[in-house]
Amino acid sequence: MTNKVKILIVEDERVISNFIAAILAANDYQVIHATTGKEAIAVMASHGPDLILLDLGLPDIDGMNVLKVIREWSSLPVIVVSARQDEAEKVEALDAGANDYVTKPFGNSELLARIRTAIRQQAGPGRRLPPAQDSGFAIGELRIDYARRLITVGDKPVHLTPIEHKIVVLLAQNAGMVLTHDYMIRQIWGPYAGDSQVLRVNMANIRRKLEKNPADPQYILTEVGVGYRMIDTMPD
Repeated sequence: MTNKVKILIVEDERVISNFIAAILAANDYQVIHATTGKEAIAVMASHGPDLILLDLGLPDIDGMNVLKVIREWSSLPVIVVSARQDEAEKVEALDAGANDYVTKPFGNSELLARIRTAIRQQAGPGRRLPPAQDSGFAIGELRIDYARRLITVGDKPVHLTPIEHKIVVLLAQNAGMVLTHDYMIRQIWGPYAGDSQVLRVNMANIRRKLEKNPADPQYILTEVGVGYRMIDTMPD
């Protein structure tokens, strides 16, 4: 019996599937494979993976439809790994329930970091963190104390408006995950029907207060045309 994290790779190109499998095996993950959408759904139900790496260009069912079927009955973490770079498709996948979207070609370290984040976030965006992480968040010089509603950078308090504070906490509690504009607007303003300009204005203000260089942020990254992501590891 094994306690290894089990990952289902849904990819019809054998070379790519074997490449990803080698990376995962070298990092102590258990790997199972599926080459079609129908097989992926069947394997998921029978083998109970902990996470799915899903290609969108499958030979029988489009990966987007596979994702939608999975989300009808499971909150299992799904990371889309696709050569499709169209922003609209990224947004569609994330809004359909993907936990993350990695574009081919990708770096090994990036893929592994996204996997670790998705596993930590088991139920996806908005989930409460485990008690050990629920009290605060720290990355680089940025510190967030949820209970005290205190944010510091380099031990200096950062004064945010209530809305700005909610945005930063939302991103921190989903660090490493891409949160779409629509998702963030719903979480911060409720059933707000406007465009994303109000979010962009608040984000610009936040970056002026948190980042050393707001034009080249190191903590909150922009996924162009999609949304925002709080980093969960500092670059080397």
